[in-house]
Amino acid sequence: MSDRDTAADDVSSEDLDPDESLQELLEEIVDGLGLDVEIEVTENDEILRGQLTGEDVGLFIGRHGQTIDAVQHLAQRIVFPDGPADVRVVIDANGYRERRAEALRADADEAADEALRLGEPVELDPLPPFERRIVHEYLRERGDVATHSEGNEPERYLIVTPPAP
Repeated sequence: MSDRDTAADDVSSEDLDPDESLQELLEEIVDGLGLDVEIEVTENDEILRGQLTGEDVGLFIGRHGQTIDAVQHLAQRIVFPDGPADVRVVIDANGYRERRAEALRADADEAADEALRLGEPVELDPLPPFERRIVHEYLRERGDVATHSEGNEPERYLIVTPPAP
């Protein structure tokens, strides 16, 4: 058995509670990347949140959030190996998720304004499911446009549609 197999076995240990399992997973990843960060794991409102804070979280976040998104996806599967759980794992680093949500809302507003101005549907770039959910919910609250998703993962994207005339 390789060191990687042993590390994976340690992280997915059935003896650990989900919060302990997430803590251990994040410590393994952070150590592997050689990052000097603090890790805090909390659970509330059906969300198990792993929060990293420190100077060098850029490597953990990755280009366009690809690394942090991959870690979040893997964490969900490792912490809850028996499949979908009522609790969703969210990994954040220095407030990246809120900054990203703000950028998504701004993009959503631009797309909605364009759809209303042109009177035709506007297509957004492909987004991961949890980011599409942010846009759907935001524009549903806005109330002046409709949204739906099309395409197949990982190229699934959101369409913003003006109201019917």
